[in-house]
Amino acid sequence: MKINYQKELDKILAGLKSNRNGRPSLLIHSCCAPCSSYVLEYLSEFFDIIVYYYNPNIDPESEYVKRLDEQTRLIDKFNMSSQSNISFVEGDYEREKFLESIKGLEDEPEGGLRCVECFRLRLDRAAAKAAELNCDYFTTTLTVSPYKNADILNEIGKEAGVKFNIKFLTSDFKKRDGYKRSIELSKQYGLYRQDYCGCIYSKNKGTK
Repeated sequence: MKINYQKELDKILAGLKSNRNGRPSLLIHSCCAPCSSYVLEYLSEFFDIIVYYYNPNIDPESEYVKRLDEQTRLIDKFNMSSQSNISFVEGDYEREKFLESIKGLEDEPEGGLRCVECFRLRLDRAAAKAAELNCDYFTTTLTVSPYKNADILNEIGKEAGVKFNIKFLTSDFKKRDGYKRSIELSKQYGLYRQDYCGCIYSKNKGTK
């Protein structure tokens, strides 16, 4: 039976609304500013948020830096416009670690096993960082993309949560026009929207 991750998230958020013990902390692994825009707008009502930018898959390094700069610029603008206090942590740009994690899978189609291992690397790092920072939850912006499989991402996120003893916030952020809203917010904040997912393989195939 297919899991409705949006409904699972609804239940968690409803429980948080009724909880009078203060706002929990949430580390959000962000793939880029456009995808994070909707997620920040959506979840800032419920959590104290740390955005974690760990994307060693992005190629070339100049593109990585460009997306990094857009991420920090969005957070600054969002904090000013919404009176939020979202913080930011940059992970290491471990390009060799990414290449090692997908070794032997270079010729896989987009959305295949190479992507699965890329997700696993990034979500493991996010879970570890969330545990290190004593966060209550962690999640990822990746499910906002219509090109990403929410079932796979949520399973990997849950596994990472068990491994590092941190709760994974399930999601399918593309639901309820989340992706559409991310496009609207990108225009509102004047964000750079990349035309490929990030790695050299997706770049060569023009895949988002």
